[in-house]
Amino acid sequence: MQDNLKTPKHIAFIMDGNGRWAKEKGMSRTVGHREGIKRVKEIIRGASQLGIQTVTFFAFSTENWSRPKNEVNVLMRYLGNFLDKEIIELHKNNMRFLVIGRNDPIPQYLQVKIKKAQEKTSGNTGLKVVLALNYGGRQEIVDAAKKFAKDVLTGKADLESLESEQFSRYFYTADIPDPDLLIRTSEEMRISNFLLWQLSYSEFYFSKEYWPDFGMEELREAIKEYQKRERRFGGLDAR
Repeated sequence: MQDNLKTPKHIAFIMDGNGRWAKEKGMSRTVGHREGIKRVKEIIRGASQLGIQTVTFFAFSTENWSRPKNEVNVLMRYLGNFLDKEIIELHKNNMRFLVIGRNDPIPQYLQVKIKKAQEKTSGNTGLKVVLALNYGGRQEIVDAAKKFAKDVLTGKADLESLESEQFSRYFYTADIPDPDLLIRTSEEMRISNFLLWQLSYSEFYFSKEYWPDFGMEELREAIKEYQKRERRFGGLDAR
């Protein structure tokens, strides 16, 4: 790594291309999702070794429920298997597991597993592994506005004193720092309703690789590109 001082603390991933990867190989979309989970595991291990503090994976959006029922069921089953097997490993390595998004209509058995996984790892101080599950950026903003409005009505918050930093406390990501770097695979150049508020000053990196082909070599390349950039947060270039 070129410059440890400029290694991103938080990287968010839009894991695109599982289905197309499988289709090009003459396999079912579910095979692509299964291979994609392997990359999640690889990136988690590698991110910890690189000193990254938080990784967030866009696992399932609020719009993904419109996919074929069989595919959705398979994705839910894969997530359940991940929770059964990988949380033990994450916990052993002092990693914390978090999920952001709405609970319903996630199957009840999965909600129970998610709650147990979060509780089990809540005291860990290493890498934060965040899954955006049944997540939509616009919905998150609406939910945050509702929470704030409720606090105003009950006297817990003052409407006129609201600032952006205070409002951020009402988001699903209240205890998670904003991403420094967003990586999207499969060369698609959009953010697809993902972390709309939190990505305001993030750097974007679009990889031509499908997610099942995105490994540590590609992650290092993305970080190298990030390190070349000058983040100004609305200010002037320091040069």
